[in-house]
Amino acid sequence: MANTALFVGWGVPVRSRERAALQVFNEWIQYCSGLQQQGKVENFETVLLESHGGDLGGFFLIRGSQEQISGLRADGEFQHNITRAGLVVEHLGVVTAFIGDQLNRLMGDYQAQVGELT
Repeated sequence: MANTALFVGWGVPVRSRERAALQVFNEWIQYCSGLQQQGKVENFETVLLESHGGDLGGFFLIRGSQEQISGLRADGEFQHNITRAGLVVEHLGVVTAFIGDQLNRLMGDYQAQVGELT
């Protein structure tokens, strides 16, 4: 069961690179689908946000075990795809996210620390 995720967020396409950004976006969907089919991740979700004046335009949430997500971040093909995306979108970011049991563990630790320090 997935207990860790990878948040890959992006902003607007670099001006005059819109076609390339669309191509890279479609490549990312194919890439993530392949990861899921190969069992390298549990699943993924693609999210586009409505215009809101902020820097975040959308994101992929790629779910897996902690080992799967750690392996993905170290994978050469993943790094290649991140570099490629960074050339066509603004504000690209990759952040580990905690879900499921990991989220429960972290929140339990936070609650314990709050109890100790307040």
